[in-house]
Order: sequence, then C-alpha cells, then structure tokens
Amino acid sequence: MKEVFITETNCITPLGFDVQSNVEAILSGDSGIQLHEEASLMPVPFYASVINNEKLNSAFEKISTETTHSRLEKMMILALEPIIKNSGIELNSKTAFLLSTTKGNVTALKTDSEESFQNAHLDVLAKNIADFFGFQTQPIVVSNACVSGILAVSVAKRLIQSELYDNVFIIAGDEVSEFVLSGFNAFQAMSDLPCKPYSKNRTGVSLGEATAAVLVSNNPKNARVKVIGDSSINDANHISGPSRTGEGLYRSIQNALKEAQIEADKLDYISAHGTATPFNDEMEAIALNRLGLQNVPINSLKGFYGHTLGASGLLETIIAIESANQNVLFESKGFDEIGLSETINVIEKNEERNIDYFLKTASGFGGCNTAVIFEKIK
Repeated sequence: MKEVFITETNCITPLGFDVQSNVEAILSGDSGIQLHEEASLMPVPFYASVINNEKLNSAFEKISTETTHSRLEKMMILALEPIIKNSGIELNSKTAFLLSTTKGNVTALKTDSEESFQNAHLDVLAKNIADFFGFQTQPIVVSNACVSGILAVSVAKRLIQSELYDNVFIIAGDEVSEFVLSGFNAFQAMSDLPCKPYSKNRTGVSLGEATAAVLVSNNPKNARVKVIGDSSINDANHISGPSRTGEGLYRSIQNALKEAQIEADKLDYISAHGTATPFNDEMEAIALNRLGLQNVPINSLKGFYGHTLGASGLLETIIAIESANQNVLFESKGFDEIGLSETINVIEKNEERNIDYFLKTASGFGGCNTAVIFEKIK
C-alpha cells in the first residue's frame, strides 16, 4: 500500500493569514473570539471568531484583480495559492482538487435570483476555485457536516492509495453567516461567553470562520507527517445529538488504530473536536475512556477559533502538525474545571512534549465521526 504524506499547509483565520502567525497567537494565548453586534447577522450581540474584511480584501488584491469572487472564495483562494506555488506540482490528470465545506456560499441565497441560487451550489463553488488555479481534473466535494475537514484527508489518502492520483490539494472553509448563526441559536447551542470545551462552566458553542489548505501526496519530499490510519463511522443516533455511548467515535478510533498498526498507548496527543456543547464533550470523554485513552494529552482549539464547521477538522490538523513538529502541546483555551462524567487529560497550559504519533478526531450532526492518525516525519 502506498504511503501518504502531508507536505504543505496553510490557513486563513482571524489569528493570522499563515500558519506561523497562527501558532504564535496560540502560544501567546490570543483568541479570535470576540463580541460582535452586527444586527444584520443576529438581533442580539454574539461571540464569534470573524475575519476582518479590510484585511481579507487587501490580501486578496495582492494576488488577483478579479472582483466577482465571493468572500468565502477569496478566503479559500488565499489559503490555497501559496501551497500550490510552493509545491511546484503540475496541475495535471494525476493531481486532484478536493473542496471541503459545510455550508459553502450559502450567503448567496440572500439575493433572490436564479444566478444566486446557482452560486449557492457546492459544485459551483468548487468549480470557481478550480478554474482560478487551472486544475485539469474535475473537483471533488466533501460535505459531511462538521467532520468534512478531516474526512477530506481520509478521502485524499484513499484516492492516492488507489493510485488514481499522486497528489491531492485540499481546501476547507466556512464563514460565519446569518444562516449558520440562526441555526445554532435555534438549537439553543450558542454560548453567551467565549466557549469553554470540556469545562464544568461551559454553556455551548462559539462559532468561527476560517479556510485551511494542505497538499496530500505520495511523495515524501518536504513531508511534515505521514497519514497512517483513518476511519469514519456513523452512529445513526440522532439528527443533531451524538451517541450517548460514543459508539461511532469509539469505532472510528478503533479502526484507525488497527490500520495504523499501533497500540493506543503509542498515541502522544489527541486533537479533539471539543465543541463545548454538553452532549459532544461528554460523548468524546466516554469514547476515549472506552479505548483506554483517558490519560493521553488532549486539547480542543475551539477556544481559539470557535467552531469553524467544515474547516475545523483540517485547520486543527494543521495546528496539530505544528504541535508535533515543534514538540509543544498547546493549551485547550477556555478550560477551567473538568465537567464530564469521565476524566480526560485536558492540556491546561503550553508544555514541551515529544510527539511521534497523534490522533485527530471530529464529530458532527447526523451522527458522523472521523478519526485519522498521523506519524511525525523525523
């Protein structure tokens, strides 16, 4: 079976427009979550992590004079452009383009027209990005609730192992919109303060926006990590609530460990989903305890970025790659006192630690769960 690597990474977030600035912000304890009072998005003030429009437009103008792209498309192009340029890879028939998102250009629906309706389709978003860069292959869209970002890595791995492609460029992204805010607010899942994953005092999710991009390749040159195991299992429990026993996540991690051919005690770090909602955090703790992973250092990055939906799994993978390569465990911002029925080892402050193997997990509406295991390239 072909080995699969991640060789290039980049991200666009409220904390910075490249990976280095994001890591520096995390090490400094800075959060992108702020209080917002945009009446056009929510009738009441809300906490969210939102990218500054002036900075976004200014950065985009440096690489393109086109004015037809949506805000999300600009974010995606900005994230993807440097890694395509740095890789030097030809965008031929052996190079795939994979776009991951939950809601895509849903803001297009604010305008009542046939054109706006078409622009809200995910395949149109993917084609717009693909055409900008000149990909020759047909774009592939991965949209499976909030596991979309990390599931895209699984899909890319399998496309390469099947020898359909040698390289896969992935872009993942979502933005904070009236649609998304009203949806989570209707679930009464929005936190009235910046979110606190796994904490006794957590009151719900904070939303965020970001784009993240990686190159997945069969070529180990410049490799950051190797993708050694993955699995995605649906627990079929409820349209929005996860399995109370963590069954889907449990089986996803179990399968990923089996493919990676490592024991659970070899994992040095877990980058978890950690939305700070009562059911998600509890489910994760139960699943991890069932697997004997309760003592492995774990964090959620939602306290820095909010929940970035379809971008979250890929963005958090990129930060986890930096964590492994720098041998630093990043704090789980917002955590204070454990608020779960099962104990897990939440990282309370930045700490130097050797990291050889790490696990990235995600869970989402409809009962979807994904787990991917990575090995650091030494």
